[in-house]
Amino acid sequence: MNTRILKKQLTRLGLASLSLALLAGCASKGESADAPKELRSFDATSSLDSQWDRNVGDGFGHARYPIAPAREGDSVFAADAEGVVMAMGANSGDVEWKIDLDTTISSALTAIAGQVYLATGNGEVISLDQRDGSENWRSRVSSEVLAAPQANQQLLVVQSVDGQVTALDRASGEERWVYTSSQPSLTLRGTGTPMVIDPVSFIGLANGRLATLDNRSGQPLWEMQIATPSGRSEVERLVDLSGQPVISPDGRLFVTSYNGRVVALEATQGDVLWEADLSSRHTPVLVGDFLFVVTDDSQVVALDANSGREIWRNDDLEDRWLTAPAFADGRLVVGDFEGYLHLIDAREGDIVGRTRVHSSGISVRPVTEGSTIHVQANNGRLETLEVTP
Repeated sequence: MNTRILKKQLTRLGLASLSLALLAGCASKGESADAPKELRSFDATSSLDSQWDRNVGDGFGHARYPIAPAREGDSVFAADAEGVVMAMGANSGDVEWKIDLDTTISSALTAIAGQVYLATGNGEVISLDQRDGSENWRSRVSSEVLAAPQANQQLLVVQSVDGQVTALDRASGEERWVYTSSQPSLTLRGTGTPMVIDPVSFIGLANGRLATLDNRSGQPLWEMQIATPSGRSEVERLVDLSGQPVISPDGRLFVTSYNGRVVALEATQGDVLWEADLSSRHTPVLVGDFLFVVTDDSQVVALDANSGREIWRNDDLEDRWLTAPAFADGRLVVGDFEGYLHLIDAREGDIVGRTRVHSSGISVRPVTEGSTIHVQANNGRLETLEVTP
């Protein structure tokens, strides 16, 4: 078993020991430690043409912090674990600004309404101006933050690794409310990413529960057990909701869970519409009537979003530690532990394109805009590619 990979995926909380964390890594791949599938030749019908690349600091560090880049408008924003943040032209790659925050960055980035939000290993949340990288404010939450802060018009909602959810005023960074949940003694490394809309926030928790919070007060409107712990050991009882819930325009909520299921809910009351027996720690992608899920053993599955029926399944990349999927011009986009970027036809499920970004590996979800893909490797290399035809 590759303990280096396992340490990236799991962390200790409470009384959990390192040996237990490593055992949990074995459990996430099944009873045996399966070797990643070798890449096979395929009929390439799409190409990935490099447009530009930049080195962003020194990468994600030994802890492999999930510092996924973000894009808004014509700019892409990326960072490294040591505090370097850069803005680049999305089309040209020209550096618009570069700053050093002199602190460890631990979370993915969020770019919205002229601001860039990120968080640090010591529980600071920072707001930057997209125009020049100047700092608007810093606020502190209860502990380390790995999930990207999420915003609506007034609030920035931050979920920290101790299970606490904090709402900050987007303009000032002042605390508005705090929601606290119970944490199991052992969790996956990372937390769920809140799904925030104007009236409510949907919060996935490490205890397998989904909470819907009123954004005016932080009080729960309803809660549901998405994944139920089972088994005798703490490892077998891991049920983290570590992806981000996805909401459809007609008010359906799609939630993934580790050692659990994929569930479609009616977002207002939490009524279950359907469920599928798939374990996933990743955020799914909803495109029309298709819901795309990367499972914990790195199979890629397309579900009918209306019924949960499986449409296709691709296991060509099994156990290659795939990222969460993104969508670009009719193709799914996933990265793997060896630094390959794969394109999968969204309707048929076949691999149609591939390129290698960097041998350090890809562990964060690519960012897409139309047929353009921005992908950052673990060593910090940010590459922009165009899908053709």
